[in-house]
Amino acid sequence: MAVTLWRMCGRIPNSRQLLLLACVLFSFWCVTLYRMSTSAGGSQKESEILKNEIIQLSENYVRALARENSDIVDGPYAGRFTAYDLKKTMAVLLESMLERLNKLEIKLNNAINGTNNGTSYNATNNQSQRSNYQLRAEEPSEKSTSMLHGNTTDLIQGKVEQCDLTTQEKQLYPHCTTKIEWMKAMWKSDPCYQSYGVDGSICSFVMYLSEVEGWCPTKAWRGNIKPPKEDMSKVKYANVTTDLQALMKILVDPNERQSYAWIRMRIRRLWDKWTGGIKRLMKKQNLDGRRRKKVLVHLGLLSKQSGWGIAENQFKGGPLGELVQWSDLLSTLFILGHDLIVTSETDQLAGILSKLPAANSPCQSRADLPVHIIYTDIVGLTQFRKHVKGGYAKFSCLLRIVDSFGTEPAYNHKVYAKAHRLVTFWGGQNLQPQQFFTMFPHSPDNSFMGFLVEQHLNDSRVQDIKRKDQAVVYGKREYMWEGRQKYLEVIKNAQLDIHGTVYLDQKNTTKGKRVKLPDYINNHGFLNGEDLHYLLRESKIFIGLGFPYEGPAPLEAIANGCVFINPRFKPPHSSKNTPFFKGKPTQRQITSQHPYAEQFIGEPYVYTIDINNLDEVRYTVAKILENQKFEPHLPYEFTEEGMLQRMNAYIEHQNFCEFQKRPAKWPPSSSIKFLLGEPDKSCSDVCWAKNLMCEPSHFRELNSMDPLTKYGVSCKSGKSLSDIYYPAYDINTAECIIQKEEMLFSCVGQSANLQRLCPCRTFIKGQSALCEECIR
Repeated sequence: MAVTLWRMCGRIPNSRQLLLLACVLFSFWCVTLYRMSTSAGGSQKESEILKNEIIQLSENYVRALARENSDIVDGPYAGRFTAYDLKKTMAVLLESMLERLNKLEIKLNNAINGTNNGTSYNATNNQSQRSNYQLRAEEPSEKSTSMLHGNTTDLIQGKVEQCDLTTQEKQLYPHCTTKIEWMKAMWKSDPCYQSYGVDGSICSFVMYLSEVEGWCPTKAWRGNIKPPKEDMSKVKYANVTTDLQALMKILVDPNERQSYAWIRMRIRRLWDKWTGGIKRLMKKQNLDGRRRKKVLVHLGLLSKQSGWGIAENQFKGGPLGELVQWSDLLSTLFILGHDLIVTSETDQLAGILSKLPAANSPCQSRADLPVHIIYTDIVGLTQFRKHVKGGYAKFSCLLRIVDSFGTEPAYNHKVYAKAHRLVTFWGGQNLQPQQFFTMFPHSPDNSFMGFLVEQHLNDSRVQDIKRKDQAVVYGKREYMWEGRQKYLEVIKNAQLDIHGTVYLDQKNTTKGKRVKLPDYINNHGFLNGEDLHYLLRESKIFIGLGFPYEGPAPLEAIANGCVFINPRFKPPHSSKNTPFFKGKPTQRQITSQHPYAEQFIGEPYVYTIDINNLDEVRYTVAKILENQKFEPHLPYEFTEEGMLQRMNAYIEHQNFCEFQKRPAKWPPSSSIKFLLGEPDKSCSDVCWAKNLMCEPSHFRELNSMDPLTKYGVSCKSGKSLSDIYYPAYDINTAECIIQKEEMLFSCVGQSANLQRLCPCRTFIKGQSALCEECIR
């Protein structure tokens, strides 16, 4: 009967028949053994034949079951028909069958051969046969891994599915193991995990972490099954767009506050520059085949809730550096052909976020999100986090924070900042440091966004302008002039007329101070961009007063042919000695009013001097007037073309959702060189000394003992710590120390007893954020 039933079923066609056959076989075994045990008159030969047939049928059954499931994807997702729960059931059933069969065979032998003389021999013989049976039954088939190579408990827990990571996969996905451990403890914390098929088994964790969040490799559970190919017919590509009116329609002022008035004015004035820049870039670089991104831009600094009053003071001498950066960012994104959504009020933001699918769910599926990138500032980030709540984690890697002065890793990492008393309003965001976009390339830990510096070399209005013996003071608020009278008099005595652009508001004062401008100052009040550039074009010197720090105006003056006098700071200004920097998430040592002009431009366009040393001021002014030809100068990275090239590279290649999951692919490894620095040197300094830039995205490749020993140090021992100095070699203890917390990888950390191992990148002269390979 059993042989006939087996032949009828042949190769088991489906999982239901597997379960049916298992039940029938088990019943058949029980009935047969019962009949044999009650028929003591049967011969020894017949009993052995029946026993061998039962063993052979069992062996064939297990082999057929393994073959049948060889092409089934292991895992718990019922919607994929993986038969995972059935496998668990069958595993328990088969193990139970084996136990019961063993007991029945012992009883059968006892009944046939007698309970006294033959029990010991037959039980031993039976156990030997069962051992052979188990070895044959558990042997894997050629096409699959055996379903029963472990115990039943392991299978039920998912440990015997094809989910173990290989050594290579662990290297490629360094956070997979940690994420699995987190899932073990937290998968029941929100029902969204179960909605994705997570059921507490290891395989369900790996499936979720590979398919939904991308922390683990799909190879670990897919086997030879290839992922579905993307339907390329549905892919939308970015096309260069120069329709100014289409952009103006996007920049509709909310609540009639005229929040975008200054931004719209700047965009209109410079539109011809932008269109010319994109045409020049297209001649140098192929911009075809770029995917069109949906981009949300939220200007939190303009919201009523910010309390900063920037929208209200944009034409009254208020801070415009941030608005310069925002207007140029909007122009860049639009021209590059991406879809824009622009907001500046929290009700606008809330309305958009309420439409996002599962915005409050912690499960980090981004496949159905309606945006690919989110640009905002720290104020906007706070507002954003408030409205997405539990769903913030899935959006955080999409964020790009417009951050003028930058945020260093020590301040960005919340736990580290708290432990080292570095907590500030601006810090503790726990983003990747390169998600912060700065006005100037002062910290390689962040991304340099920049802005467009106006230059009107070919405009008919400026071509015939003649230079006059005059200078323009960089200081649009009265308090900035305090204590600078003697310095200005030295410049005046060089037979230069001095002009100012100070906004005088009789009703309101800044910081409660009123500073009377010298009588010889020709003050123009607040000037719009076009009039300011006309004034700069006919002047020779742009006079720095020491504040504001790192604004766009000095570069605009240099681009119009003025020489910039850049006040040097001794000692450097920082959060330790300057109120302005207190609370800022950076420990930078500012050596002058404009470090970029000092470091990247220099003489004869920039003279960095001690303005309190009047003899040095007098000598410098005389040198400028005698030797300078007053020719315009502008680094490529601050031109329209340069910013379009840089931002396009970021949009195409930066992927912070993958940043910690896989080794960096951009910038390419061919542009990277690893250097071991001297003690008490930061990686920024180590790289710069070799005319290279520190590249934090490649720190992970150095974060092990092997690279340290490869570059010339002898490690007596090694350990892993969390701080901003690692990987490094301790010259006092001869220890090699690797980084435990990858978010603390830092280009700026330095320690007197540590030699840091640094990833350094080549860069294009005039385009410091990119290498030649970065734009190919």
